Amino acid sequence: MRLIVMGQQAFGKVALETLLDAGRDEVVAVYCAPDKEGRPLDPLKEFAVEKGIPVFQPANFKDAAVLDEMRGLDADLMIMAYVTIFVTQEACHIPKQGAICFHPSLLPLHRGPSSINWPIIWGKTETGYSWFYPTDGLDEGDILFQRHVEIGPDETLGDIYFKKIFPVATQSVLEVCDLYRDGNPPRTPQDHAKATYESWCRKKDAGIDWSQPARSVYNLIRGCNPQPGAWTVAKGTEVQIYDSAFVEGAGEPGAVTEISDDGVCVQADGGRILIKRVRPAGGGKVPAAEWAAAAGIAVGDLLGA
Repeated sequence: MRLIVMGQQAFGKVALETLLDAGRDEVVAVYCAPDKEGRPLDPLKEFAVEKGIPVFQPANFKDAAVLDEMRGLDADLMIMAYVTIFVTQEACHIPKQGAICFHPSLLPLHRGPSSINWPIIWGKTETGYSWFYPTDGLDEGDILFQRHVEIGPDETLGDIYFKKIFPVATQSVLEVCDLYRDGNPPRTPQDHAKATYESWCRKKDAGIDWSQPARSVYNLIRGCNPQPGAWTVAKGTEVQIYDSAFVEGAGEPGAVTEISDDGVCVQADGGRILIKRVRPAGGGKVPAAEWAAAAGIAVGDLLGA
């Protein structure tokens, strides 16, 4: 088959690399977002250029010239490997067999851009990924196939994405192509009555309220590690919290209960959080004990806005 690969960042690059290594299909073009001034080139673009594959970076997919250019590629299928820009249904229908899109959740659950963060933040024990037929509605199309992924009680956003979803999902582009090549690929409508939508998980969502149940605080830290980074205030200065652990203990919410080489222990409702690694404002990530010493944090200090 003649393929268009559309995507971005490491996911798009590895998906493209997987297709090229398999050698079953011809990648006739790569589409990725326009370059941003002052930022490094997208890894997908760099890899495609290195392999001599034509790269297109339109600002939108409503422009008639952009659509005509895509028609000229005579593609059989467009694989959308982690796309965050809006692609019109007209563009998706240009390849002979249309387009198929990746989304890192078990649709119809967690439509939207931060679909891995929220299940962890809410204490869910399962997520996954979907390949679906894109429409003009956000993540609303019929499902080609899905795969389930367990969320362990101590796993972070980074654990789930980089260790569990990324390695298998990037390889699954071969399964996608095989289903199309065999003819009559599966098509299961989403149950829209069960749909949820969550927007970006941003800084405003990642602030820690130490009066909340300790498990909820722990889940927030896990679900924001590494992005956007849960945060609190210590001595009037914001600090982002990354690696942590849940421990038992009672006391005043927000109080520092212990400082050791293992980290800084902070009380929440019904338990404590052992903070192991932080990023002070304007600095890099450091062990929490090192930060506490530099910032003058002592047992009994209260954290929080």
